[in-house]
Parts: sequence; C-alpha cells; structure tokens
Amino acid sequence: MLHKCEGIVIRTNAYGENNKIVTLYTKELGKVGVMARGANKPSSRLTAVSQLFSHGTYVFQQGSGLGSLQQGDMMESMRAIREDIFLTAYCSFVVELMDRVTEDRRRNPHLYELLYLTLHYINDGFDAEILTFIYQMKMLDVIGITPELNKCASCASTEGTFAFSIKEGGFLCHRCHHLDPYLIKASPAALRLLRTFYYYDLNRIGNLSLKEETRAELRLIIDEYYEAYSGIMLKSKRFLKQIGTLKVNLDKK
Repeated sequence: MLHKCEGIVIRTNAYGENNKIVTLYTKELGKVGVMARGANKPSSRLTAVSQLFSHGTYVFQQGSGLGSLQQGDMMESMRAIREDIFLTAYCSFVVELMDRVTEDRRRNPHLYELLYLTLHYINDGFDAEILTFIYQMKMLDVIGITPELNKCASCASTEGTFAFSIKEGGFLCHRCHHLDPYLIKASPAALRLLRTFYYYDLNRIGNLSLKEETRAELRLIIDEYYEAYSGIMLKSKRFLKQIGTLKVNLDKK
C-alpha cells in the first residue's frame, strides 16, 4: 500500500554502502520504518529528506514489514539544529525518547504536534533546555508515570509548603515531609514550573527565561524521576549531561 504522510525523521541507520533505514514519526500513522535506497549517495533525491530531524512529506510503500521510501518533499530542514552541537544534543534526546516510548503504527496526532513544535521552536532559537524540560514533563503521560503535581501525594492537601518526593511520586506538603528523608526541597518557583510545564500550551509559546539555580533544580527533579520510574536508559541523555556541563562552564566564563 502506498502512503503519503507528514513526518519527522527520528532515527537513521546505515544499511549497506548506500542505503539508509529511516524511522519516521508521522502525523497520520505514528512511527514507521522505511528503507531509503541510495540515500547515502550525495546525489540522491532522498539524501536531504532522510537526515535526522528533517520535517517533510514522505511517500512510501509499506506492507507488513519495513516500508520503502519512494519520495520526500522537505518542509523544514531544521538546519540550525544540525549546525549547533548543543542544539543537536538536546534534539537527539528529544527524538530518541520519542522513539523509545512509542510503538510502531500507533497514530497520535497530539504527540506528533508535541514533537514537531519542540524541534521547530529549538530550530527557531527558543531556549533548548527549557523546551526539553516541557517536552519531558509532557511525555510522562505517554510513559504512564505522571507524578502528583496538584496536591500532596500523601494527604491530598493543597495548602502548605511543598517539596518533591521521588519516593512518593510527586509533591509532599510540609506535614508529610517525614515520609521521605530524601525528598528534594526545591524552591517554590521550581515546583510551580514543573506543574506549568506539564500543562503548558506550546502553541502559545512566549519568552522563555530561567535562572541557572532554577534550571539546576528542574534538571535534578526531572532526571531523578525519570531514572526512578521510566526504566529508560538513553545514549543521548549521557551526552546531553556532558554537553550541559560544558555549556554551564562556558556561560560562567
């Protein structure tokens, strides 16, 4: 069957000398894998549209197994991402997480929009780390590990001084702090942002700016929560942490 879909390249693997297996996350079909024959040849019409992060329309033949890419028309090359090592690190994490937590041929237009807007805004120069925080918070529902962000995870109180508990899976009010000796006493601003990012409407993006202290708190909570509950180990995450440390050191100079 021949399909025409709007999609984003989320993974590529060389196959033989000139071919490439391309994983697309598409608006119409969800995640699909296709063979792009000759795509590693510089002269191939499939070379540009089969690069990681590329956004375009793709025509492919697909039966029960791996499809065959027939044609691709570029909508957005995401060139700025590929030309910046920091942006590449963030976006590699974004697409690898999408690849790991989604199943083949499971259509989800909302998830497609989240992926597209995250990459699009990073490519347009919005803060890559903040967008990655938002993306990770929204992906918690997909993985099925959403923390309690609206009330105390233990007593359900909405009033008091709150901290974040990995053990209890969300906010803990001051009356319940004793339940977790390792709770993270983050600032009220960081805790508000966790909830804000979870509900954030990326279609109405505004100016994004955070102090480094707040970024560090968000990094700690999100990373530890994912590590404790997702069971997902990503190569791109290790690289992202290394590159993040480098960026912080460069910013201090």
